[in-house]
Amino acid sequence: MSKFLSEKKKLLEDVYEKASTEATETSFSGILLHLERILKDDFEPLSYKSFENYYKAIVEQDEDYNIKRTVLDNLSRYIGYDTFKDYCSEWRTVEYSIQQAISKIVITIINKPILAMPEFMKQNGLGIMEITLLICLVTGNVVFSNNKKVNNGSFTLGLISGMKPNDEKKYMYWDGERYIATDSSYIKPGLDIVAMNEHLFQHFKKITRKDTLTEANALGRTWYSKFYGNVEFFTDDGIDPENGRELRKSTSTIIYKYAGKSKDSVEVEE
Repeated sequence: MSKFLSEKKKLLEDVYEKASTEATETSFSGILLHLERILKDDFEPLSYKSFENYYKAIVEQDEDYNIKRTVLDNLSRYIGYDTFKDYCSEWRTVEYSIQQAISKIVITIINKPILAMPEFMKQNGLGIMEITLLICLVTGNVVFSNNKKVNNGSFTLGLISGMKPNDEKKYMYWDGERYIATDSSYIKPGLDIVAMNEHLFQHFKKITRKDTLTEANALGRTWYSKFYGNVEFFTDDGIDPENGRELRKSTSTIIYKYAGKSKDSVEVEE
């Protein structure tokens, strides 16, 4: 297996996801044609056919495909990174690789009556207890001594151990700074209750201390919404829950003009 197969797979998925949110067409070919136009105008040209070959081989068939480093760098820039190396340094590519491995373990357990360990587990000497611990670390499942189970959104451990997963809160609402989980579809008038989105719940927050933002700690890591001259910054991409406007990635100009210029800045909350 290629050393960077998981990273390339995640990069192609991220690029396609961003292109699908920008394109007016919803078909696969329409989205790729939109991507081709964007790369030609703002980055380095890449034909939609080349990207299609990469995507079908690596993402859909889980097979390696030789992609030049310059192309990987170009695609990385499209989603906000300077190089493919910078993209790979993100923690999420490591987590993604582990999640891919865990998914293969679960599939093996479900489809076969006898547990067959994947080859990479045998080579690294991992037993059942180690596998279970690894799944706990990745999915966030923790079982305490009083038998109360804390779950962050995955039911993998329940499948392996035979335990029934706990019911989770199915809704969330925006409290002005972040999403709050709730198990009720109605709390009070004027409060917009939406279906739980694990990613938004975990990572999407408003940055209330705009004076701490600088180009060094916010460029490429924050998004903003501008509404009637007021600019708000967020820790992830998406929609401003308060006005419904699509967020844009923060630029040097926006950060300088609307955020703080203090040298005594702090890191943006992940």
